[in-house]
Amino acid sequence: MDSIRSKKEIKLILSKLSDESLWISVIESELLKKKIKFPLLEFVGKELYFKIPDHKQIYFTDQIIELGYMGGYVISAIILQLRSEKHFEQSLNKAVEYILLGNEWYVCDIIGERVMGHFLLKEPEKTLPILKNYINHKDGWIVRSVGVASHYAVKKGLGKKYVEVTFCLLLSKADTKDFHTKKGIGWALKTISKFHPDIIQKFESSLLANPFIQSFFRKKIEIGLSRSSKYGSKYSH
Repeated sequence: MDSIRSKKEIKLILSKLSDESLWISVIESELLKKKIKFPLLEFVGKELYFKIPDHKQIYFTDQIIELGYMGGYVISAIILQLRSEKHFEQSLNKAVEYILLGNEWYVCDIIGERVMGHFLLKEPEKTLPILKNYINHKDGWIVRSVGVASHYAVKKGLGKKYVEVTFCLLLSKADTKDFHTKKGIGWALKTISKFHPDIIQKFESSLLANPFIQSFFRKKIEIGLSRSSKYGSKYSH
């Protein structure tokens, strides 16, 4: 498989996009079928966001998603992320739609970080009420996306008061038996424990007393706490 290793190569390919009816086929053959690292795929998404008119962007991402390439999920997620200022709810709704269509853990994680996670980090007041709905979604991938989003936002510096709210939200699903949901929620709990051990300490007695918290999640919290001496002071605010 051919690979693309530079922004210069990407800009050259994108500069050839003239006939809109051929954009999807060119992007598929010249980018999606090539080996490209995620940061460069994110760059593709940003470049396309500024190249494609606003009213045509969702039609474009719909077509890219239908192709089913991993790189297409990254590109589409970045376009949704950049549309958030003007199209917040639509971007989240599309993210859910694409996760359900993809029906794979990596699709959930790619989109969950770049859309739900980014929104939680940048707009916690607007995003948390939506994640509270997602945590009880009938589809396990959407529940998992809450964990993925929480992991991303906390790792990137989500404000402590929002981390605490997020922690309580995640604990509300600590009785789940679904494998993929457990992985997502556990990932986030480990990250919170690593960066905010004081929050874990605050809830320690209730954690110990709660019979519904599975040993899997307790183990993730313990792993996070074991790494907190190195990371716990990074976001002390």
